[in-house]
Amino acid sequence: MSTAVNKTRVPVTQLTARQPVKELGFKSTDELEAFAGILGQERAVTALRFGVSMQRAGYNIYVMGDSGTGRTSYVRHYLQGEAEGMAAPEDWAYVNNFDNAREPLVLRLPVGTGTELQKDFTHLVDELMDTFPAAFESPSYQQKKSLIERKFNKSYDKAIEVVEQEGIRRNICLFREQGSLTFAPMHEGKPMDETEFAQLPDRKRNKFNKDIAALETLLNEELSELPQWKRESSEELRLLNYQAIDKALEPLLKPVQKSYGRYAGVSEYLEAMKTDLHKTVVEHLADERGIEFKEDAGKRNLLRDMYVPNVVVAHKNDDHAPVIFETHPSYRNLFGRIEYTTEMGALLTSYRQICPGSLHQANGGYLVLEAAKLLEEPFVWEALKRAMKEKQLKIESPASEMGLVNTITLNPENIPLDVKIVLLGSRQIYYLLQELDADFHEMFRVLVDFDGHLERTPETISAFARLLHTRASDEGYPALTAQAVARMVEQSSRMAEHKSHLSAHIGDLFDLLAEADFIRRDSRSRKITHNHVDKALEAKAERTNRVSKEILKEMLEGSVLIDTEGEAVGKINGLTVLSIGDTSFGSPARITAAVYPGSQGIVDIEREVQLGQAIHSKGVMILTGYLGAKYAQKFPLAISASLAMEQSYGYIDGDSASLAELCCLLSSLTDVPIKQSWAVTGSMNQHGEVQAIGGVNEKIEGFFDLCEARGLTGNQGAIIPQANVRNLMLSERVLTAVKKGEFAVHAVSHVEEALEILTGMKPGALNSRGKYPKNSLNERVLKRLMEIAELSKENN
Repeated sequence: MSTAVNKTRVPVTQLTARQPVKELGFKSTDELEAFAGILGQERAVTALRFGVSMQRAGYNIYVMGDSGTGRTSYVRHYLQGEAEGMAAPEDWAYVNNFDNAREPLVLRLPVGTGTELQKDFTHLVDELMDTFPAAFESPSYQQKKSLIERKFNKSYDKAIEVVEQEGIRRNICLFREQGSLTFAPMHEGKPMDETEFAQLPDRKRNKFNKDIAALETLLNEELSELPQWKRESSEELRLLNYQAIDKALEPLLKPVQKSYGRYAGVSEYLEAMKTDLHKTVVEHLADERGIEFKEDAGKRNLLRDMYVPNVVVAHKNDDHAPVIFETHPSYRNLFGRIEYTTEMGALLTSYRQICPGSLHQANGGYLVLEAAKLLEEPFVWEALKRAMKEKQLKIESPASEMGLVNTITLNPENIPLDVKIVLLGSRQIYYLLQELDADFHEMFRVLVDFDGHLERTPETISAFARLLHTRASDEGYPALTAQAVARMVEQSSRMAEHKSHLSAHIGDLFDLLAEADFIRRDSRSRKITHNHVDKALEAKAERTNRVSKEILKEMLEGSVLIDTEGEAVGKINGLTVLSIGDTSFGSPARITAAVYPGSQGIVDIEREVQLGQAIHSKGVMILTGYLGAKYAQKFPLAISASLAMEQSYGYIDGDSASLAELCCLLSSLTDVPIKQSWAVTGSMNQHGEVQAIGGVNEKIEGFFDLCEARGLTGNQGAIIPQANVRNLMLSERVLTAVKKGEFAVHAVSHVEEALEILTGMKPGALNSRGKYPKNSLNERVLKRLMEIAELSKENN
């Protein structure tokens, strides 16, 4: 192997980043102190502190980052700590608006008062139930009521007596029967029956009829003021009832007035309630025959539904500011709702059926929402912005606003809103809102950005070890050995895909710790060791590797054509990463190229059949730029070529195959075979420089699995970009094979380095005369392109 090729070989020491156990400074984590706070994330912590402390309008907070980085738990913990130093906000209650029941009024109450107020009003209702039967049975009330009735009866009797006297003079008597008055002729002081009256002569009968008509006229004249007497009597009786009610209410309302009268709105409500009770007691709790209290099972509920406040927000005296996490931010859950009851087929509601939402509960504190869930709910985002702008919390039904529901509803009085909103979301949602919603920046001025990785420094590693100790203690796990911590550090770097980084996805590492403890319990070990961690990783791989094993089986059976030895023209092994759910694995893929005279340029077959996505197509187009700049400076680039990712039936994206595609293209162009024992991954630019790609560990291990299954020969390996050496955190199986010389990893910075490894030929460099060395790879490429250009001229 040439010296140039040896230079690209990656030493086994650079294929991973071991964590020396001695550098940890402990034997097991039970020697460590507990960890408080969040690992790393200094920028996010500073931003969160600023956002919480900044009390100006618009300084709400957007927490940006991936799930599993500890952002939610830290935000919860930090807000709880801040809220504990803040006083609880006011209580809020809705009460009946006796002037317009559709517009309930709101009471602002000091903290801890709402619940007591509700209890006292409930007790007041009970006292009302006990008071009013007795209030209308008192001797004083009955005496005054009798005077009013006697006064009315006296006027009535006086009018009737005048008519009676005139009737006696005319020999006609007046009868009172069941509230009606009738006249009858008399003979010798006795009323005549119909037979006697019929035997009278016509002259006498006519006279009696005329006299009765005259008496009826007199009766009407005398009773013409009867309605006025009735009104006066009813008004006097009504005033008497009001006085009796007021007198009975005074000792009941006085304690409530004394306890709550100093609070805004309560005194006014008590006065309005007192006035409304005049009507309620008379109309709903008494019979028309007098003040006889009805024995109605629903009378207590009636009074409660009319007068007991509906406390929608209540705090205890020793509470602190609220921190509410709303996991389902629907319109109803966020802004509250108005419920209905069915009566005789109709939907009815009242102020007592107003239910609070998360904004009510969080008012005066913090409300945490998930941005994705919030934006999924109809009407919620615009309504939330409106509430934040107006600083008013309004309960309404969006369905009613749109005319979808015609049921009469309530329009409760608005509650002043003072809450800090904390949105948890992804970077994509944040940038979309910044771009598409002009109000977003004005309302969420504070960005808390959680990193996806942490710097792997001694300080961070020490903090990470303490964090593992704290987690183990909290979950009841035993201590971890230093070797186990070292293995967790290495796995964290692999998850971060960088030797100098640790993954910020702490949740995944905690899951690994839990699985390692499960294996420890099965083995009855006293501490969690590196073997338990390794077995946990192996067990997870085994649980999730069904698809990768099926693909490997198809390769071994020959259903999927991938060679791992020999040479071939126009064929190369590319490296891909497949992601299924939360699992990613590498898999080799055959790339083929065909070159022939023509002027179509390089055709991306994947793109032509609409399987190749934009970035993949860009990578293919770059190949034309490289060929033109490198070889076609003195003649036109006139070739036709096609590239394909063989046996690929899904969408393909990314430009990590462009290096392999160029090598394959040049092989087909020059008829120089490529060694099939190599697999290639890497992006390239138009100058032939090889650029970094993602998933390098999975890609190498995917090709290694195939080679190992077929038998390692010592000639197999993977070619990767030089820029990806810092991302290498390969598995122990690959490291062992490399140590034994059975597998190799080469890192290249230019396409010509890859070509030399794959073809065994020197690419060659331009000499002083502007020519490539004879029989060099570049000389063969240039010669072949010139031949094709000449053919194109002849055909034209």
